[in-house]
Amino acid sequence: MRKDKQQVIGDEMSDEAVKLFLGVEPADDTPPSLHKLTKAYRGLRIDDFVRFLGFFREAGYDLDAKNDKGEDFIASIQAQRNAQPYIDAVKAARG
Repeated sequence: MRKDKQQVIGDEMSDEAVKLFLGVEPADDTPPSLHKLTKAYRGLRIDDFVRFLGFFREAGYDLDAKNDKGEDFIASIQAQRNAQPYIDAVKAARG
């Protein structure tokens, strides 16, 4: 972490801050829905990610979007050691 950045632990993000992840757009041919999920996964704690998923679905984005290899969000993160709570959240959001 850069010296001029302060690590924040324990503070819940506002809804507006969580919704900012809906605005990120891919610079390549990655489907926008998949890109937004990936950025949120990388940038949000699990509680905030669960809230993000609600906003994501309300905005009409696709939880099943796939990359050019045919992988959805779950397939793209499943090998990462801290991914399971995020995978469970996406599965729950799918219904």
